[in-house]
Amino acid sequence: MDYRKQAHAVYYTRYHIVISTKYRRKIFRGGVGDYLKRIIYDVSKVHPDVEIIEVNTDLDHVHFLVSIPPKYSVGELVGKIKANTGRKMRAKFTYLDRVYWGTEGIWSIGYFVSTVGINDRVIREYIEKQSQEDSGQAKLVF
Repeated sequence: MDYRKQAHAVYYTRYHIVISTKYRRKIFRGGVGDYLKRIIYDVSKVHPDVEIIEVNTDLDHVHFLVSIPPKYSVGELVGKIKANTGRKMRAKFTYLDRVYWGTEGIWSIGYFVSTVGINDRVIREYIEKQSQEDSGQAKLVF
């Protein structure tokens, strides 16, 4: 298990996030999807505590697996990613101005998010044996 640390927190927070294009336009063909993947991975350069683990696109949406520290909300990070990727995509691929005329962004309003973590069995076992763990009687292995 890859636990991460901040000044006052140790965490393992992973999220599966899906963002769809506005009007479900199929814009991620060829190099467009590859460029999007690259700029999503670049988020870690600006926010080194955010780990982009995996990114993949379909024609009208992007999936990514990310570790977000507790100091950020999921919505805050998704908003930053949508704003920055949309701006960079429109600057590089000017045809998007014709696809999305009269509007600023390329992304739909919402997003999907799901947590990815330790399975229920491990957590239940940890909670059940917590008093033994605290007294040195049991050693849990994740």
